[in-house]
Amino acid sequence: MGNARRELLGAGRVVLDIEDRPGPPPLRFETTGDGDLTVLRQGEHAVLLGALTGDGCCRDLHLHRLDGYRSPLPPIESALMRSEVDWVHRYARWLEESGLDPLYDGRWKLSPRTAFEPAVWTVDLVRDWPGGLLELYCGGGWHGVLPLRRLSAPDAGRVKAYRKHVRDGTLAPVLLWWVPRYDGWLILDGHDRAVAALAEGRTPQCVVLTRLRDEELWRRDAERMTEELRQHRVRLAAHPASPGTERHRAAMEQGYGDALAELPYDPSGISTWPLPGSAPAWDALARAAVFQFPRD
Repeated sequence: MGNARRELLGAGRVVLDIEDRPGPPPLRFETTGDGDLTVLRQGEHAVLLGALTGDGCCRDLHLHRLDGYRSPLPPIESALMRSEVDWVHRYARWLEESGLDPLYDGRWKLSPRTAFEPAVWTVDLVRDWPGGLLELYCGGGWHGVLPLRRLSAPDAGRVKAYRKHVRDGTLAPVLLWWVPRYDGWLILDGHDRAVAALAEGRTPQCVVLTRLRDEELWRRDAERMTEELRQHRVRLAAHPASPGTERHRAAMEQGYGDALAELPYDPSGISTWPLPGSAPAWDALARAAVFQFPRD
């Protein structure tokens, strides 16, 4: 652990290039063959059960979370929060060394995020426990935040201590994991810090962990984009030269360069692993959790 190659992107962003971890990772999604039933498992312990219902692309994801989730980061002491810390790099190192993390072979980006769409931390923050319902709308998804443990009350002792850090501007960021299948984020670390920020009327400052696309996929897209640019150049060359065509050409070249530079950092889907025992095993976990999901 802790030996991933690092790519520094500036502005507090870093990419971990993970090798020799083919998976499954300690924190992983396991699904049935049709993908309708999901378990998020940490080690051998299930921490989330999910069941998709409905037809078509707009479906509902019914959730039940179980006690026992453990953060992949160590406890963060107040003295450390008050020191000068590069949290992105610190979180990257802790994740590599954790043994409770979702990392497997491939490229993973950690980047700061301080601004979100207005509903993300309000109506789309799942405050219910242990159940929950995510409405996965066509073309937009759910786009909210899902805690992996029960949220504390705003006046709980630890939260009150963190609220002072919020006011002082020294609170460590919340660690989120971007999960494209939900079009939303899971809280990996910092549940109480998130509550503290919200209680102070602030949007939680975050570090987001994102799985990036594999190299062969973005290089394929780069080849396609390059061919499209070549064809566009040919069509543009057939027009008489003018200031308008020159501006068009310059904008086209700039857009191509910008898009090409971002291709290696586009988010990817997250791998899932087969659920041992398939649907009967999921049903047994649901019965043990004394939870009934609507099922087709």
